[in-house]
Amino acid sequence: MQIPVPDLEAGLTFYRDCLGHELLWRTATAAGLRMPETDAELVLRTERPELEVNLLVSSADAATEAVVQAGGSVVEPPFDVQVGRCAVLLDPWGNRLVLLDLSRGLLITDERGNVVGRGAGEAP
Repeated sequence: MQIPVPDLEAGLTFYRDCLGHELLWRTATAAGLRMPETDAELVLRTERPELEVNLLVSSADAATEAVVQAGGSVVEPPFDVQVGRCAVLLDPWGNRLVLLDLSRGLLITDERGNVVGRGAGEAP
């Protein structure tokens, strides 16, 4: 899930420091936080104003085709992102769905959580 915040440090203070979510990675405009007892992440973002549901898939391209065949529609067709491929779709009721695969590998971070690179490609 992507959560818009006006200021990354304020978002981290609330979600990491007050609510206890562990910092996994961060850039200048975003930070990934671990949800307890799961592999799910909260992603805080300063450059996008809307809340988003993100679904991890093995292939963003294949999942886009499946959603369209089931009655969904494409907002943004699959495109490359730092960790793999991403697509933005709408379900039949207009709910925005972001499909993400990790085909290019997870982010590598330093001891403070700053992104310093990307690992070898691996599909979930």
